[in-house]
Formats: sequence, C-alpha cells, structure tokens
Amino acid sequence: MTRRTDWAEYTDGSAEYTDGSAGTSDGAYGAAAAPYETEPSAVGSPDAGEARRDDDEARREGGRARGRSGGRRRRGRPEPLAEEDGGAASSSRAEQAEPPRDPVEQARAICLRLLTGTPRTRSQLADALRKREIPDEAAEEVLSRFEEVGLIDDSAFAQAWVESRHHGRGLARRALARELRTKGVDNTLIDAAVSRLDSEQEEETARELVARKLRATRGLDRDKRLRRLAGMLARKGYPEGMALRVVRQALEDEGEDTEFLGEDGF
Repeated sequence: MTRRTDWAEYTDGSAEYTDGSAGTSDGAYGAAAAPYETEPSAVGSPDAGEARRDDDEARREGGRARGRSGGRRRRGRPEPLAEEDGGAASSSRAEQAEPPRDPVEQARAICLRLLTGTPRTRSQLADALRKREIPDEAAEEVLSRFEEVGLIDDSAFAQAWVESRHHGRGLARRALARELRTKGVDNTLIDAAVSRLDSEQEEETARELVARKLRATRGLDRDKRLRRLAGMLARKGYPEGMALRVVRQALEDEGEDTEFLGEDGF
C-alpha cells in the first residue's frame, strides 16, 4: 500500500514510493507539470511564487520592447545618405532641364499660339517675336513660311477688319484706315480694303447711328443736341459734310429749325 504525498515531494524530483525506490521519471514529469497545473502557493516552495512573478515580468517587458521596435519599423522610413540624396536631386534637376530650343522652333511655337483663334498681321507677329528676343533671321524665316501657307494674310485681315468694325461699331473709312495702320498693314492693302465700303453704305450707317443717338438727346436744347450728334459721328471717322447732312435731316424730321446750319460746317 502506497503512502500519500503532496506535490512538494515531486517538484524536486526526489519522490519515493513505498518500496523505497526513487521514481525519477515520475518526479521529472511532476516538476515540469507543476508550474502549469498548480498555483505557486499550492506547491509549497517559498521561492516558487517569486520565480513565477519574475518570469511574468520578463515576458511583459519583452512584449513591450517588441511592440516599440515594431512600431518604429512601421512608422519610420529609411533616411537616405546625405550624398546619395544630393546626387539624386542633382540628377533629377539635370533630367528636368530642357536643352536650349532652336530659335526657329521657338518662333514657330510663339506664332502658332498667337494665331490661335485670333488673326494677326505680319507686323504684329514680328513685334511679338522681337519682344521675346527671337533672332531676326529665325523670325523672318518663320513669318515668310507662314505667309506662304496662308497662316498670315494681311490683305484678308484688312478686309475682314473693315467688314467687322463697320457693321459692329459703325466706323467710317477714315477711322478704319487709321486702325489698320496701327496694326502694321501696308497702305496699299488698306486702300483696297476700305474702298470696298462705298459712300452710300457709309452714309446709311451714319443715319442709323444718329437715329439711335437722337432719342437720348431729346429734352436738350438744339445746340447741345447738335454738338453731341456731330461729335459722335466725328469720333467714328465720318467726313464733316456727310455728318452735316445726316444731322440736319434728323433734326428736321423732329421739327427742329436747321436754317442756322450752313452747307460748309456747323
């Protein structure tokens, strides 16, 4: 019959059976199983609880250390060496730097951009190239080529300008010729363009202008109305004789006395 023993006898591996033989294998198992199956206080050894606490504290410290190192690996980025970073930046700037462009290519790009949606004269484009410091040889080559293919046509520009400004703003031939000169159009081309606008059409436009302005001058005295109507036609380039006829007829139609108006001027 075996005697009863407690767990303390197995934890040190010296448990004995009733026959006095040492049970080394069972004792080893008991020592290994004791920390997982029983609480340290139940083992009966005063040092067992302290060892368990030390072991738990070590595991907690190891977990916190792994957490901190792992967080640094996730958040941090490897910092490049100073010379490596400088070399990469220099290489990037060198790759982004464009080689000097050919002046002819620059002139062509400038002219195409300026002609997009808006016709321009050769003189206007030449001025734009000069302001951008394009060499004269390159500018001349591009402008001549654009004329050959029809991208620059001062004659067509002048004719379209006369048509648009006369019907849109009511400008007379004198004012139209003045505007075309400021755009660098040759005088021969200007004369050909404004000659398409005959005197009868010009006078008809003057009458329409006076009729629209006449309503706004009602209530003013006769001299003031006369000055306003005549001044409006003069600013638009109408000859004095034509303006006189148009204004006097408009005032007579409204019952104004125009006997004081002579044939040679106001």
